[in-house]
Amino acid sequence: MRALLSVSDRTGLDAFARGLNDLGWELVATDGTRAALAAEGITSRSVEDVTGSPSLLGGRVKTLHPKIHAALLARRDDPTHREELQREGIVPIDLVAVNLYPFAEHAAAGRSGTLLLEQIDIGGATLLRAAAKNYEHVVVVARPERYAAVLDELKQRGEVSLETRRVLAAEAFSHTAAYDAAIASRFASEAGVQFPDEMTLSLRKIRDLRYGENPHQQAAFYAVRGEDGAMTTMHQLHGKATSFNNMLDVNAAWRVATDFAQPTVAIIKHQNPCGVASDNEITKAYRRAFMCDSVSAFGGIVGANRIVARELAEAMEGTFYEAIIAPGYEDEALPILRQRKNLEILSVPGHAIVGGRLMWGEARGVRKDPSAFDYKRVAGGMLVQTPDESAVDEGTFKVVTERNPTLEELTDLLFAWRCVKHVTSNAIVLAKGLATVGVGPGQMSRVVAVETAVRKAGENGRLAVMASDAYFPFPDGIEVAARAGVTAIIQPGGSLRDAMMIDTANKNRMAMLFTGRRHFKH
Repeated sequence: MRALLSVSDRTGLDAFARGLNDLGWELVATDGTRAALAAEGITSRSVEDVTGSPSLLGGRVKTLHPKIHAALLARRDDPTHREELQREGIVPIDLVAVNLYPFAEHAAAGRSGTLLLEQIDIGGATLLRAAAKNYEHVVVVARPERYAAVLDELKQRGEVSLETRRVLAAEAFSHTAAYDAAIASRFASEAGVQFPDEMTLSLRKIRDLRYGENPHQQAAFYAVRGEDGAMTTMHQLHGKATSFNNMLDVNAAWRVATDFAQPTVAIIKHQNPCGVASDNEITKAYRRAFMCDSVSAFGGIVGANRIVARELAEAMEGTFYEAIIAPGYEDEALPILRQRKNLEILSVPGHAIVGGRLMWGEARGVRKDPSAFDYKRVAGGMLVQTPDESAVDEGTFKVVTERNPTLEELTDLLFAWRCVKHVTSNAIVLAKGLATVGVGPGQMSRVVAVETAVRKAGENGRLAVMASDAYFPFPDGIEVAARAGVTAIIQPGGSLRDAMMIDTANKNRMAMLFTGRRHFKH
Protein backbone atom coordinates (compact mmCIF):
# COMPACT_ATOMS: atom_id res chain seq x y z
CA MET A 1 0.00 0.00 0.00
CA ARG A 2 1.31 3.43 -0.90
CA ALA A 3 0.55 6.81 0.70
CA LEU A 4 1.36 10.26 -0.67
CA LEU A 5 1.97 12.97 1.92
CA SER A 6 2.18 16.68 1.09
CA VAL A 7 1.23 19.02 3.94
CA SER A 8 1.75 22.64 4.90
CA ASP A 9 0.31 22.08 8.38
CA ARG A 10 2.63 19.52 9.99
CA THR A 11 0.39 18.98 13.02
CA GLY A 12 0.37 15.26 13.87
CA LEU A 13 2.35 14.37 10.75
CA ASP A 14 5.08 12.36 12.49
CA ALA A 15 2.65 10.16 14.43
CA PHE A 16 0.50 9.58 11.35
CA ALA A 17 3.43 8.73 9.09
CA ARG A 18 5.01 6.49 11.70
CA GLY A 19 1.70 4.70 12.19
CA LEU A 20 1.42 4.06 8.44
CA ASN A 21 5.01 2.84 8.36
CA ASP A 22 4.33 0.44 11.21
CA LEU A 23 1.42 -0.99 9.21
CA GLY A 24 3.71 -1.63 6.25
CA TRP A 25 2.74 1.33 4.08
CA GLU A 26 5.25 2.86 1.68
CA LEU A 27 5.45 6.64 2.03
CA VAL A 28 5.95 9.10 -0.82
CA ALA A 29 6.36 12.76 0.08
CA THR A 30 6.99 16.15 -1.49
CA ASP A 31 10.24 17.90 -0.59
CA GLY A 32 9.16 19.94 2.44
CA THR A 33 7.10 17.14 3.93
CA ARG A 34 9.88 14.63 3.25
CA ALA A 35 12.38 16.84 5.09
CA ALA A 36 10.01 17.07 8.08
CA LEU A 37 9.66 13.28 8.12
CA ALA A 38 13.42 12.78 7.86
CA ALA A 39 13.91 15.08 10.85
CA GLU A 40 11.76 12.62 12.82
CA GLY A 41 13.70 9.62 11.51
CA ILE A 42 10.93 8.51 9.14
CA THR A 43 11.94 7.27 5.69
CA SER A 44 10.00 8.23 2.56
CA ARG A 45 10.46 8.25 -1.20
CA SER A 46 10.57 11.49 -3.13
CA VAL A 47 7.96 12.39 -5.72
CA GLU A 48 10.77 12.79 -8.25
CA ASP A 49 11.81 9.20 -7.62
CA VAL A 50 8.27 8.02 -8.41
CA THR A 51 7.71 10.18 -11.49
CA GLY A 52 11.22 10.10 -12.90
CA SER A 53 10.90 13.84 -13.49
CA PRO A 54 12.51 16.67 -11.52
CA SER A 55 10.57 19.39 -9.74
CA LEU A 56 10.11 22.26 -12.21
CA LEU A 57 9.70 26.03 -12.13
CA GLY A 58 11.09 26.46 -8.65
CA GLY A 59 8.69 23.91 -7.19
CA ARG A 60 5.54 25.06 -8.99
CA VAL A 61 5.33 21.69 -10.76
CA LYS A 62 5.98 18.70 -8.52
CA THR A 63 3.01 16.35 -8.35
CA LEU A 64 1.30 17.44 -11.58
CA HIS A 65 2.38 14.30 -13.41
CA PRO A 66 0.54 11.38 -15.08
CA LYS A 67 2.32 8.85 -12.89
CA ILE A 68 0.86 10.55 -9.82
CA HIS A 69 -2.64 11.26 -11.07
CA ALA A 70 -3.11 7.98 -12.91
CA ALA A 71 -2.10 6.28 -9.66
CA LEU A 72 -4.87 8.22 -7.90
CA LEU A 73 -7.64 8.10 -10.49
CA ALA A 74 -7.38 4.47 -11.59
CA ARG A 75 -10.31 2.29 -10.59
CA ARG A 76 -9.05 -0.93 -9.08
CA ASP A 77 -12.12 -2.79 -10.34
CA ASP A 78 -11.60 -1.73 -13.97
CA PRO A 79 -9.43 -4.24 -15.91
CA THR A 80 -8.52 -1.62 -18.51
CA HIS A 81 -7.26 0.75 -15.81
CA ARG A 82 -5.21 -2.03 -14.21
CA GLU A 83 -3.66 -2.98 -17.55
CA GLU A 84 -2.71 0.62 -18.31
CA LEU A 85 -1.09 1.06 -14.92
CA GLN A 86 0.88 -2.14 -15.39
CA ARG A 87 1.97 -1.16 -18.91
CA GLU A 88 3.20 2.25 -17.70
CA GLY A 89 4.83 0.87 -14.57
CA ILE A 90 2.58 2.92 -12.28
CA VAL A 91 1.93 1.82 -8.70
CA PRO A 92 -1.50 2.83 -7.35
CA ILE A 93 -1.64 5.38 -4.53
CA ASP A 94 -4.07 4.25 -1.85
CA LEU A 95 -4.01 7.21 0.55
CA VAL A 96 -3.40 10.92 0.13
CA ALA A 97 -2.82 13.30 3.05
CA VAL A 98 -2.71 16.88 1.80
CA ASN A 99 -3.44 20.29 3.25
CA LEU A 100 -2.95 23.42 1.24
CA TYR A 101 -0.70 26.45 1.33
CA PRO A 102 -2.10 28.91 3.91
CA PHE A 103 -3.44 31.47 1.43
CA ALA A 104 -6.13 32.90 3.72
CA GLU A 105 -3.70 33.39 6.59
CA HIS A 106 -1.22 35.23 4.36
CA ALA A 107 -4.01 37.38 2.91
CA ALA A 108 -5.25 38.26 6.42
CA ALA A 109 -1.70 39.24 7.36
CA GLY A 110 -1.72 41.83 4.57
CA ARG A 111 0.51 40.10 2.03
CA SER A 112 -0.17 40.85 -1.61
CA GLY A 113 1.33 40.64 -5.07
CA THR A 114 3.83 37.89 -5.86
CA LEU A 115 4.17 36.85 -2.22
CA LEU A 116 0.46 36.09 -2.05
CA LEU A 117 0.31 34.48 -5.49
CA GLU A 118 2.91 31.95 -4.37
CA GLN A 119 0.51 30.85 -1.64
CA ILE A 120 -2.02 29.60 -4.20
CA ASP A 121 -1.68 25.83 -4.11
CA ILE A 122 -2.25 24.18 -7.49
CA GLY A 123 -0.74 20.73 -7.08
CA GLY A 124 -2.17 20.10 -3.61
CA ALA A 125 -5.71 21.05 -4.60
CA THR A 126 -5.46 18.81 -7.66
CA LEU A 127 -4.29 15.88 -5.52
CA LEU A 128 -7.22 16.31 -3.15
CA ARG A 129 -9.78 16.53 -5.94
CA ALA A 130 -8.39 13.51 -7.76
CA ALA A 131 -8.26 11.38 -4.62
CA ALA A 132 -11.72 12.50 -3.51
CA LYS A 133 -13.22 11.70 -6.91
CA ASN A 134 -11.88 8.16 -6.59
CA TYR A 135 -12.85 7.79 -2.91
CA GLU A 136 -14.12 4.24 -3.49
CA HIS A 137 -10.50 3.20 -3.92
CA VAL A 138 -8.46 5.99 -2.31
CA VAL A 139 -8.46 7.43 1.21
CA VAL A 140 -8.15 11.22 1.14
CA VAL A 141 -7.27 13.11 4.33
CA ALA A 142 -7.45 16.92 4.21
CA ARG A 143 -7.50 17.60 7.96
CA PRO A 144 -4.85 16.60 10.52
CA GLU A 145 -7.68 16.01 13.02
CA ARG A 146 -8.62 12.91 11.00
CA TYR A 147 -5.23 11.19 11.21
CA ALA A 148 -5.95 9.29 14.42
CA ALA A 149 -9.33 7.97 13.26
CA VAL A 150 -7.89 6.80 9.93
CA LEU A 151 -5.05 4.99 11.69
CA ASP A 152 -7.50 3.37 14.10
CA GLU A 153 -9.59 1.96 11.25
CA LEU A 154 -6.51 0.68 9.45
CA LYS A 155 -5.30 -1.05 12.61
CA GLN A 156 -8.66 -2.56 13.52
CA ARG A 157 -10.06 -3.43 10.08
CA GLY A 158 -7.05 -3.44 7.80
CA GLU A 159 -8.79 -0.83 5.66
CA VAL A 160 -10.78 2.38 5.89
CA SER A 161 -14.51 1.77 5.47
CA LEU A 162 -16.38 3.07 2.45
CA GLU A 163 -18.55 5.19 4.75
CA THR A 164 -15.50 6.89 6.24
CA ARG A 165 -13.91 7.38 2.82
CA ARG A 166 -17.09 9.07 1.60
CA VAL A 167 -17.04 11.46 4.58
CA LEU A 168 -13.35 12.20 4.00
CA ALA A 169 -14.00 12.86 0.31
CA ALA A 170 -16.75 15.33 1.20
CA GLU A 171 -14.33 17.10 3.55
CA ALA A 172 -11.69 17.25 0.82
CA PHE A 173 -14.08 18.84 -1.68
CA SER A 174 -15.27 21.28 1.02
CA HIS A 175 -11.64 22.12 1.75
CA THR A 176 -10.79 22.88 -1.89
CA ALA A 177 -14.05 24.78 -2.41
CA ALA A 178 -13.34 26.96 0.62
CA TYR A 179 -9.79 27.49 -0.57
CA ASP A 180 -10.93 28.61 -4.02
CA ALA A 181 -13.60 30.84 -2.48
CA ALA A 182 -10.97 32.65 -0.41
CA ILE A 183 -8.81 33.20 -3.49
CA ALA A 184 -11.75 34.39 -5.60
CA SER A 185 -12.84 36.80 -2.87
CA ARG A 186 -9.36 38.29 -2.56
CA PHE A 187 -8.93 38.64 -6.33
CA ALA A 188 -12.33 40.31 -6.66
CA SER A 189 -11.51 42.69 -3.82
CA GLU A 190 -8.16 43.68 -5.32
CA ALA A 191 -9.81 44.15 -8.71
CA GLY A 192 -12.35 46.51 -7.16
CA VAL A 193 -15.30 44.18 -7.83
CA GLN A 194 -17.56 44.66 -4.82
CA PHE A 195 -20.44 42.40 -5.83
CA PRO A 196 -19.20 39.70 -8.24
CA ASP A 197 -21.68 37.81 -10.42
CA GLU A 198 -20.92 34.64 -8.48
CA MET A 199 -20.07 34.54 -4.80
CA THR A 200 -19.11 31.62 -2.58
CA LEU A 201 -19.40 32.02 1.18
CA SER A 202 -16.82 29.79 2.87
CA LEU A 203 -17.57 28.74 6.45
CA ARG A 204 -15.61 26.66 8.95
CA LYS A 205 -17.47 25.00 11.81
CA ILE A 206 -16.34 26.07 15.26
CA ARG A 207 -18.74 23.90 17.23
CA ASP A 208 -22.22 22.48 17.46
CA LEU A 209 -24.71 24.40 19.61
CA ARG A 210 -27.21 22.83 22.00
CA TYR A 211 -30.06 24.07 19.81
CA GLY A 212 -31.09 27.09 17.76
CA GLU A 213 -33.40 29.95 18.68
CA ASN A 214 -35.79 27.34 20.08
CA PRO A 215 -35.16 23.85 21.50
CA HIS A 216 -36.68 22.09 18.47
CA GLN A 217 -34.16 23.75 16.11
CA GLN A 218 -30.67 22.37 15.48
CA ALA A 219 -27.75 24.78 15.18
CA ALA A 220 -23.99 25.18 14.86
CA PHE A 221 -21.55 28.10 14.97
CA TYR A 222 -19.35 28.72 11.93
CA ALA A 223 -16.51 31.14 11.27
CA VAL A 224 -16.37 33.02 7.98
CA ARG A 225 -13.04 32.13 6.41
CA GLY A 226 -10.81 35.13 5.88
CA GLU A 227 -12.51 37.23 8.55
CA ASP A 228 -11.03 37.74 12.00
CA GLY A 229 -13.82 38.63 14.42
CA ALA A 230 -14.30 38.77 18.16
CA MET A 231 -16.88 35.96 18.22
CA THR A 232 -14.45 33.47 16.66
CA THR A 233 -11.44 34.44 18.77
CA MET A 234 -13.03 35.02 22.18
CA HIS A 235 -12.04 32.79 25.08
CA GLN A 236 -14.62 31.37 27.47
CA LEU A 237 -13.26 31.49 31.02
CA HIS A 238 -16.29 30.14 32.87
CA GLY A 239 -19.89 29.02 32.55
CA LYS A 240 -22.01 26.86 30.31
CA ALA A 241 -21.41 26.70 26.57
CA THR A 242 -22.72 29.81 24.85
CA SER A 243 -26.09 29.18 23.18
CA PHE A 244 -27.40 30.35 19.80
CA ASN A 245 -29.41 33.22 21.31
CA ASN A 246 -26.63 34.22 23.68
CA MET A 247 -24.15 34.32 20.78
CA LEU A 248 -26.38 36.87 19.07
CA ASP A 249 -26.65 39.00 22.20
CA VAL A 250 -22.96 38.67 23.09
CA ASN A 251 -22.11 39.85 19.59
CA ALA A 252 -24.47 42.82 19.95
CA ALA A 253 -23.02 43.72 23.37
CA TRP A 254 -19.47 43.68 22.04
CA ARG A 255 -20.35 45.70 18.94
CA VAL A 256 -22.11 48.40 20.96
CA ALA A 257 -19.48 48.69 23.70
CA THR A 258 -16.55 48.80 21.29
CA ASP A 259 -18.23 51.45 19.15
CA PHE A 260 -17.25 54.02 21.79
CA ALA A 261 -13.87 55.50 22.72
CA GLN A 262 -14.65 56.23 26.37
CA PRO A 263 -15.09 53.43 28.93
CA THR A 264 -18.52 52.10 27.96
CA VAL A 265 -20.90 49.36 29.07
CA ALA A 266 -23.84 48.02 27.07
CA ILE A 267 -26.51 45.74 28.52
CA ILE A 268 -28.26 43.76 25.79
CA LYS A 269 -31.55 41.85 25.65
CA HIS A 270 -32.76 40.18 22.45
CA GLN A 271 -30.07 42.03 20.45
CA ASN A 272 -31.27 45.44 21.65
CA PRO A 273 -29.57 47.64 24.22
CA CYS A 274 -31.66 48.17 27.33
CA GLY A 275 -28.90 50.41 28.65
CA VAL A 276 -25.69 52.02 27.36
CA ALA A 277 -23.45 54.46 29.20
CA SER A 278 -20.00 56.00 28.88
CA ASP A 279 -18.03 57.40 31.79
CA ASN A 280 -14.46 58.01 32.88
CA GLU A 281 -14.51 54.72 34.81
CA ILE A 282 -16.01 51.44 33.65
CA THR A 283 -17.89 50.64 36.88
CA LYS A 284 -19.63 54.02 36.79
CA ALA A 285 -20.57 53.32 33.18
CA TYR A 286 -22.11 49.98 34.22
CA ARG A 287 -24.18 51.53 37.03
CA ARG A 288 -25.60 54.18 34.72
CA ALA A 289 -26.32 51.69 31.92
CA PHE A 290 -28.13 49.47 34.42
CA MET A 291 -30.30 52.37 35.64
CA CYS A 292 -31.71 52.92 32.15
CA ASP A 293 -33.88 49.79 32.40
CA SER A 294 -33.02 47.69 35.44
CA VAL A 295 -36.04 45.45 34.90
CA SER A 296 -35.12 44.45 31.34
CA ALA A 297 -31.47 43.99 32.34
CA PHE A 298 -32.45 40.77 34.16
CA GLY A 299 -31.20 37.84 32.08
CA GLY A 300 -29.28 40.13 29.74
CA ILE A 301 -25.73 40.26 28.41
CA VAL A 302 -23.16 42.77 29.67
CA GLY A 303 -20.55 44.13 27.26
CA ALA A 304 -17.63 46.29 28.43
CA ASN A 305 -14.86 47.89 26.39
CA ARG A 306 -12.33 47.96 29.23
CA ILE A 307 -10.76 45.40 31.57
CA VAL A 308 -13.25 44.26 34.22
CA ALA A 309 -12.01 45.09 37.71
CA ARG A 310 -13.20 43.86 41.10
CA GLU A 311 -15.46 46.89 41.53
CA LEU A 312 -17.44 46.10 38.38
CA ALA A 313 -17.76 42.42 39.31
CA GLU A 314 -19.15 43.46 42.71
CA ALA A 315 -21.52 46.00 41.13
CA MET A 316 -23.05 43.23 39.02
CA GLU A 317 -23.95 41.16 42.10
CA GLY A 318 -27.66 40.87 42.75
CA THR A 319 -28.68 40.86 39.08
CA PHE A 320 -28.91 37.70 37.00
CA TYR A 321 -26.98 37.88 33.74
CA GLU A 322 -26.45 35.23 31.08
CA ALA A 323 -22.98 36.43 30.05
CA ILE A 324 -20.37 39.15 30.18
CA ILE A 325 -17.89 39.95 27.42
CA ALA A 326 -14.89 42.24 27.85
CA PRO A 327 -11.29 42.64 26.67
CA GLY A 328 -10.11 40.93 29.86
CA TYR A 329 -10.53 40.54 33.61
CA GLU A 330 -8.38 41.43 36.59
CA ASP A 331 -7.43 38.50 38.83
CA GLU A 332 -9.53 39.87 41.71
CA ALA A 333 -12.65 40.10 39.54
CA LEU A 334 -12.75 36.52 38.28
CA PRO A 335 -13.44 34.73 41.61
CA ILE A 336 -16.41 37.03 42.21
CA LEU A 337 -17.85 36.40 38.76
CA ARG A 338 -17.19 32.66 38.98
CA GLN A 339 -19.45 32.38 42.00
CA ARG A 340 -22.24 32.31 39.43
CA LYS A 341 -22.19 28.73 38.17
CA ASN A 342 -23.65 29.36 34.72
CA LEU A 343 -22.43 32.89 33.97
CA GLU A 344 -20.58 32.86 30.66
CA ILE A 345 -17.39 34.86 31.20
CA LEU A 346 -15.99 35.75 27.79
CA SER A 347 -12.70 37.44 27.02
CA VAL A 348 -11.60 38.89 23.68
CA PRO A 349 -7.80 38.78 23.34
CA GLY A 350 -5.64 41.00 21.19
CA HIS A 351 -6.99 44.35 22.29
CA ALA A 352 -5.13 47.56 23.00
CA ILE A 353 -6.05 51.10 23.98
CA VAL A 354 -4.73 53.35 21.20
CA GLY A 355 -5.36 57.07 21.43
CA GLY A 356 -7.95 56.47 24.14
CA ARG A 357 -9.90 54.01 21.97
CA LEU A 358 -10.15 50.24 22.22
CA MET A 359 -8.56 48.77 19.12
CA TRP A 360 -9.23 45.12 18.40
CA GLY A 361 -7.55 43.22 15.55
CA GLU A 362 -5.69 46.34 14.36
CA ALA A 363 -3.65 46.10 17.56
CA ARG A 364 -2.43 42.68 16.43
CA GLY A 365 -1.71 43.77 12.89
CA VAL A 366 -4.83 42.08 11.50
CA ARG A 367 -5.97 43.67 8.27
CA LYS A 368 -9.69 44.42 8.20
CA ASP A 369 -11.09 42.76 5.10
CA PRO A 370 -12.76 45.48 3.00
CA SER A 371 -14.81 42.82 1.23
CA ALA A 372 -16.52 41.62 4.44
CA PHE A 373 -20.29 41.72 4.04
CA ASP A 374 -23.48 41.41 6.04
CA TYR A 375 -25.67 38.53 4.89
CA LYS A 376 -29.38 38.02 5.43
CA ARG A 377 -31.08 34.79 4.38
CA VAL A 378 -34.36 35.00 2.46
CA ALA A 379 -36.37 32.22 0.82
CA GLY A 380 -34.27 30.90 -2.04
CA GLY A 381 -31.54 33.49 -1.78
CA MET A 382 -29.29 35.79 0.18
CA LEU A 383 -29.29 39.55 0.61
CA VAL A 384 -25.75 40.89 0.70
CA GLN A 385 -24.74 44.37 1.85
CA THR A 386 -21.78 46.30 3.14
CA PRO A 387 -21.94 46.65 6.94
CA ASP A 388 -23.21 49.81 8.63
CA GLU A 389 -19.84 50.50 10.21
CA SER A 390 -18.58 53.70 8.60
CA ALA A 391 -17.24 56.34 10.97
CA VAL A 392 -19.51 59.13 12.14
CA ASP A 393 -18.66 62.26 10.12
CA GLU A 394 -19.86 64.96 12.47
CA GLY A 395 -18.70 67.64 10.06
CA THR A 396 -21.61 66.82 7.77
CA PHE A 397 -24.25 67.22 10.48
CA LYS A 398 -26.43 70.27 10.06
CA VAL A 399 -28.33 72.33 12.63
CA VAL A 400 -31.71 73.01 11.04
CA THR A 401 -33.50 74.82 13.89
CA GLU A 402 -33.38 78.39 15.13
CA ARG A 403 -31.65 77.28 18.30
CA ASN A 404 -28.23 75.65 18.26
CA PRO A 405 -27.65 72.80 20.70
CA THR A 406 -25.61 73.59 23.78
CA LEU A 407 -22.26 71.84 24.15
CA GLU A 408 -23.81 69.46 26.67
CA GLU A 409 -26.71 68.70 24.34
CA LEU A 410 -24.38 68.20 21.38
CA THR A 411 -22.25 65.74 23.35
CA ASP A 412 -25.33 63.73 24.27
CA LEU A 413 -26.73 63.94 20.74
CA LEU A 414 -23.58 62.39 19.29
CA PHE A 415 -23.66 59.68 21.96
CA ALA A 416 -27.33 58.92 21.27
CA TRP A 417 -26.73 58.86 17.52
CA ARG A 418 -24.02 56.24 17.96
CA CYS A 419 -26.36 54.20 20.19
CA VAL A 420 -29.44 54.30 17.97
CA LYS A 421 -27.82 52.49 15.04
CA HIS A 422 -27.56 49.41 17.27
CA VAL A 423 -31.31 49.40 18.05
CA THR A 424 -33.87 47.51 15.96
CA SER A 425 -35.99 49.81 13.77
CA ASN A 426 -38.10 51.80 14.26
CA ALA A 427 -35.66 52.97 16.91
CA ILE A 428 -35.62 55.87 19.36
CA VAL A 429 -32.99 56.56 22.02
CA LEU A 430 -33.24 59.14 24.80
CA ALA A 431 -29.93 60.04 26.44
CA LYS A 432 -28.64 62.35 29.13
CA GLY A 433 -25.13 62.72 30.49
CA LEU A 434 -23.67 60.10 28.10
CA ALA A 435 -26.16 57.46 29.22
CA THR A 436 -29.34 56.15 27.70
CA VAL A 437 -32.40 56.90 29.82
CA GLY A 438 -35.02 55.40 27.52
CA VAL A 439 -34.92 53.08 24.50
CA GLY A 440 -37.81 52.47 22.11
CA PRO A 441 -36.86 49.50 19.89
CA GLY A 442 -38.52 47.63 17.07
CA GLN A 443 -41.81 49.49 16.79
CA MET A 444 -43.92 49.51 13.64
CA SER A 445 -44.65 53.21 14.08
CA ARG A 446 -42.11 55.90 14.97
CA VAL A 447 -44.43 57.74 17.34
CA VAL A 448 -44.95 54.51 19.31
CA ALA A 449 -41.17 54.10 19.48
CA VAL A 450 -40.97 57.61 20.97
CA GLU A 451 -43.78 56.85 23.42
CA THR A 452 -41.98 53.65 24.48
CA ALA A 453 -38.69 55.46 25.09
CA VAL A 454 -40.46 58.26 26.97
CA ARG A 455 -42.35 55.79 29.15
CA LYS A 456 -39.14 53.92 29.96
CA ALA A 457 -37.34 57.18 30.79
CA GLY A 458 -40.03 58.58 33.08
CA GLU A 459 -38.79 61.69 34.86
CA ASN A 460 -35.29 61.07 33.46
CA GLY A 461 -36.62 62.08 30.06
CA ARG A 462 -36.73 65.72 31.15
CA LEU A 463 -33.75 67.63 29.70
CA ALA A 464 -32.72 64.54 27.71
CA VAL A 465 -31.92 64.46 24.00
CA MET A 466 -33.46 62.15 21.41
CA ALA A 467 -31.98 60.18 18.49
CA SER A 468 -34.09 58.63 15.75
CA ASP A 469 -32.66 56.05 13.33
CA ALA A 470 -34.76 57.45 10.46
CA TYR A 471 -36.67 60.63 9.67
CA PHE A 472 -39.94 61.61 11.31
CA PRO A 473 -42.79 61.30 8.78
CA PHE A 474 -45.14 63.32 11.01
CA PRO A 475 -44.61 65.81 13.85
CA ASP A 476 -46.41 63.65 16.44
CA GLY A 477 -43.21 61.95 17.61
CA ILE A 478 -41.48 65.29 18.14
CA GLU A 479 -44.52 66.60 20.01
CA VAL A 480 -44.51 63.58 22.35
CA ALA A 481 -40.81 64.14 23.04
CA ALA A 482 -41.34 67.86 23.69
CA ARG A 483 -44.09 67.17 26.24
CA ALA A 484 -41.70 64.77 28.01
CA GLY A 485 -39.10 67.52 28.36
CA VAL A 486 -36.70 66.46 25.57
CA THR A 487 -34.66 69.48 24.51
CA ALA A 488 -32.77 68.39 21.38
CA ILE A 489 -33.12 65.90 18.52
CA ILE A 490 -30.76 64.19 16.09
CA GLN A 491 -32.21 62.44 13.04
CA PRO A 492 -31.31 61.80 9.39
CA GLY A 493 -33.83 64.20 7.86
CA GLY A 494 -35.07 63.57 4.33
CA SER A 495 -38.82 63.54 4.89
CA LEU A 496 -41.13 65.34 2.48
CA ARG A 497 -42.39 67.07 5.63
CA ASP A 498 -39.00 68.12 7.01
CA ALA A 499 -40.15 71.75 7.10
CA MET A 500 -43.06 70.73 9.33
CA MET A 501 -40.66 68.86 11.66
CA ILE A 502 -38.37 71.88 11.88
CA ASP A 503 -41.32 74.16 12.60
CA THR A 504 -42.52 71.83 15.38
CA ALA A 505 -39.06 71.77 16.94
CA ASN A 506 -38.81 75.56 16.77
CA LYS A 507 -42.21 76.01 18.41
CA ASN A 508 -40.99 73.88 21.31
CA ARG A 509 -37.58 75.63 21.53
CA MET A 510 -35.85 72.37 20.62
CA ALA A 511 -32.53 72.17 18.80
CA MET A 512 -32.43 69.67 15.95
CA LEU A 513 -29.62 68.19 13.84
CA PHE A 514 -29.92 66.45 10.48
CA THR A 515 -27.22 63.86 9.81
CA GLY A 516 -28.10 62.96 6.24
CA ARG A 517 -27.64 59.27 7.01
CA ARG A 518 -30.21 56.68 8.02
CA HIS A 519 -29.48 53.77 10.37
CA PHE A 520 -32.24 51.21 9.83
CA LYS A 521 -31.56 47.86 11.51
CA HIS A 522 -33.76 44.85 10.82
